[in-house]
Amino acid sequence: MQRGGDDSRERVDLVWFSEIQWDFLSTRKQRLLARFPAEWRILFIEPYAVGRPSHWLPVKRGRVTVVTVPFLKNIPQGKPQLFDNALFRWIVTFAGRTVANFWYRALGFASAERIIGLSNIYWGEVAAEMPCRVRFYDANDDHLSFTPGQPWLRDSMRRYVEKADLIFSVSTLLLDKLSPRPEQRCVELGNGVEFDHFATPRPEAPEKLASLQRPILGYAGAMDWIDADLVASVAKAWPECSVVLVGPAYASDWQERHALLLALPNVHWVGKVAYDELPAWVQRFDLALMPLERSPLKRASNPNKLYEYAAAGVPILAIDYCDAVRQAREVAHVASTSEEFVRLVEEALADGRKAERQAFAMAHSWDSLAVAMVRELRDAMMRGRRP
Repeated sequence: MQRGGDDSRERVDLVWFSEIQWDFLSTRKQRLLARFPAEWRILFIEPYAVGRPSHWLPVKRGRVTVVTVPFLKNIPQGKPQLFDNALFRWIVTFAGRTVANFWYRALGFASAERIIGLSNIYWGEVAAEMPCRVRFYDANDDHLSFTPGQPWLRDSMRRYVEKADLIFSVSTLLLDKLSPRPEQRCVELGNGVEFDHFATPRPEAPEKLASLQRPILGYAGAMDWIDADLVASVAKAWPECSVVLVGPAYASDWQERHALLLALPNVHWVGKVAYDELPAWVQRFDLALMPLERSPLKRASNPNKLYEYAAAGVPILAIDYCDAVRQAREVAHVASTSEEFVRLVEEALADGRKAERQAFAMAHSWDSLAVAMVRELRDAMMRGRRP
């Protein structure tokens, strides 16, 4: 780190090990890092993923440098025994570490004064050993729940979390699962929204919506996490409404498994929509739905879509599946059961609290969250400064 005359303008080098590729999915990491101060240099280490474009040579995304490193992201389905082999893991780890070390040096991120950030727990053991001024973990999801949970992976995560100077989490439940040490600084930093992106009116309606019967009951997000039975119940109970599902399905067999839902005459799945186009869809929902599965993984989450819906100003109906939804009862209808969810559709459609919803969304803007994260990291840098 190179210091200027003002500590607040100190150049900071940050290396973030991500579980998501930068260009694949717009997530919390991209939204926060894009708002970091100009004097911060950021290296984003993304994993290799089969069938998706990779950046074997560094590319710039704004002020962030992105590079793909051939390291584990997750365990291929049905193949956990392959990665349970210590020798195989060592070979993969050695290859990834070697490539990463090359890029640290070539791009000027090798200093022991750097900050190390982690959200890809497969890098945990390696990142725990890297010299740095500050080490932090971003618990944006219950990362172990995405895997079969091999002991070696739990150990990788535990070693990093134990050495972290700072832990960010999107929910109290998620933080409790980490069992931090009493002296560790822990900050609940939820998810947020590009407020202007979703709040600014889009005059052009998506062509696919023009022919649909209203009211439109819409969901925008990954299909993999919806309670398909609940969506089907809504569609059957309200046949005069169009149920519109906007977003990708990452599981290759999702469409096949939910053929009965998609065959309903008033259910319309449009697939993935570009982020730039998403507000035009959400703003035309007469009611935005959050029919998410009530699983341990989702109970610890903090959904971006809650804040995106609110910024768009549309009425919201959610199933009670996480703390963030419960805390939004003043601006959203929240159902305790599937039966109540279906019954509340009519009442939620008439919810006129647009101004309250948008004020709620503004309080969860990425701008304010990025300021809070940077402030915490600067404070941790000062605590870790050598005398």
